[in-house]
Amino acid sequence: MTIYDSAQKTKREFISQESGKASLYVCGPTVYDDAHLGHAKSALVFDLLVRVLKANGYDVTYARNITDIDDKIIKKAKELGKEIREITDFYTSAYDSEMSKLGVLRPNIEPKATESIEAMFELIQKLLDNNHAYKTADGDVYFDTSSDSEYLKLSHRVQDESEKLQRVESSSQKKNSADFALWKSVNDGTVSFDSPFGKGRPGWHLECSAMIEKHLAKPDTKFAVDIHGGGADLLFPHHENEAAQTRCGTKHTLANYWMHNGFVNIDGEKMSKSLGNSFFLKDALKIYDGEVLRFYLLGTHYRSNFNFNEEDLATSKKRLDKIYRLKKRLFGLTHENVKTPFKDELLKALSDDLNISASLALIDEMISHANETLDTAGKHKELKRDTLSNLAYIEEVLGFCIKNPFEYFQFGVNEETKEKIDMLIQKRDEAKKAKDFEASDKIRDEILAFGVSLMDTAQGTFWEKV
Repeated sequence: MTIYDSAQKTKREFISQESGKASLYVCGPTVYDDAHLGHAKSALVFDLLVRVLKANGYDVTYARNITDIDDKIIKKAKELGKEIREITDFYTSAYDSEMSKLGVLRPNIEPKATESIEAMFELIQKLLDNNHAYKTADGDVYFDTSSDSEYLKLSHRVQDESEKLQRVESSSQKKNSADFALWKSVNDGTVSFDSPFGKGRPGWHLECSAMIEKHLAKPDTKFAVDIHGGGADLLFPHHENEAAQTRCGTKHTLANYWMHNGFVNIDGEKMSKSLGNSFFLKDALKIYDGEVLRFYLLGTHYRSNFNFNEEDLATSKKRLDKIYRLKKRLFGLTHENVKTPFKDELLKALSDDLNISASLALIDEMISHANETLDTAGKHKELKRDTLSNLAYIEEVLGFCIKNPFEYFQFGVNEETKEKIDMLIQKRDEAKKAKDFEASDKIRDEILAFGVSLMDTAQGTFWEKV
């Protein structure tokens, strides 16, 4: 398996520190607002990575953090007149629900910043003891970037003075303009924590380093984690600063491999709330099935910037529909897990830095071959067995085609109408059992009036939206 390492800017063979085991940490959401398509893209990319690692035989430990203490959260709580916990619980729950609709598997570990404060104290103290951090007269604690000879080697950046000042907090008490806060002194009555350094709040960059050290790092390994992931916008300064803290405050290098997914654009513009074009995931899920969004958002290679537009989404849905129509064609047949050339080729493509284009091309080819063969005379038992196994593998490794095919084609019909149709189907079944075919036909026409089609199978009657 190969992975493109953002730090070394090249594809590298993936070799985990522990044989048969892989550890992954991904920067998760700051829970002060609804998730947008950028959050969805990142979550989906690393969900796919976890699935592919597992398919390659790795026992994966996956952690994705939740930042539940931050200036943005405090501001939101103040604006709404609510408690911090009320805000963070609400948006954490919403995030989890929306990720579930996209088919994103829950990580093994979901550490919260507020539950890791002691670990942050320990890391700050180590940095102070190692002379990689200093405390100001105001009670803030800063990381001394000049003390780290490897600072900026992760992002390969060369900063001029004006950029440094733009990207980090300005303070007359900082030794260097690039120095960043580990602990921010707070004396204004807002949310704060008692610490050995005085009342305050942790710096954002510190949180991830501390949580990785607490939950994933092992004493006898060189790297705290095998893989560290996140959006491309986090490479600098967030991941650069994380790497510096861990390198200087622990016995570990933060990660062996760094993976970053590209930006999400809407009709060509980078998503940005300041531009007013942020597309919330909750709004997209009102219009499109979560699996349709999953298929679309994963349809472009993870390192590429993604341009979200509804024309492309509609085209992508037609491609997913074809997989479901094949699944519907084989509906009711018993699935056997058998080895097939398709499964080998699909895993080979995905193991090449998550090569989704090659993977989808293989799926298209498999579907065309299956349909063409099924259109010819014969029972095709072996083909049906292999195709069902292939479809199950697509579900396992890519998270596509997981629904009952009839239910998939019901998207867009409201729950009230679904209940009416299901009730009419039950009445029709009763009429057919009573051999009242006139009533049965009348009920069928009533069902079809909802703009759906019916299919009677050995497993029962199913319907889909026309």
